[in-house]
Amino acid sequence: MRRESWGFAIGSLLFALGAWPGYADLVGERFDNLTYFVGSLFFTAAGYIQLWLSGRPVPGAESHRIERWDYWSAAVQFAGTLLFNISTGAALIVNLTYDEADRWIWRPDVFGSAAFLIASALAVLATTDTDKLWDPRARNWLSSWLNMIGSIAFGVSAIGAYVDPSSGELHNATTANLGTFVGALCFLVAALLVLPPKPAEERVTR
Repeated sequence: MRRESWGFAIGSLLFALGAWPGYADLVGERFDNLTYFVGSLFFTAAGYIQLWLSGRPVPGAESHRIERWDYWSAAVQFAGTLLFNISTGAALIVNLTYDEADRWIWRPDVFGSAAFLIASALAVLATTDTDKLWDPRARNWLSSWLNMIGSIAFGVSAIGAYVDPSSGELHNATTANLGTFVGALCFLVAALLVLPPKPAEERVTR
């Protein structure tokens, strides 16, 4: 669980850094894209850990619906991280045509954002079943809803990142960057909220 939380936290931090105003101007567009790509790898590693933990064993018909929602939330989110790997990795390739950029950058970004939104909705259902519909004092409740807000922000970002074929410019670069930044911050706080404490043995040895 600690590795999962830190993976999502580091990935979120890198996405927030990539969208930070002035960062791309400071380091250059290529290094900015590399920041996103590395962040997506941390997302994928954390997503795999989450899926592995949720599917030991894989929930079946006899399982409680919370277990099924948790598992499918993790599975859909993991698929979303793979799509972000594709979109951010393709962004590192120079001189892509409009059709290539649309196919390998924008579409995986949109589908990845949609996967995150579906996964967040399933996580909210599981949390509501476990806790309450409204329980802001519970860390799991706060984390689930922060992930939902972050997923919505990523979806808005994907819409803003659509490239106008007539001009070759983003539909709304400000919306794209702001959505990514807000979403990444939400994911960062959500990951830190559920970060488990260090085991007692580890605290003693240090």
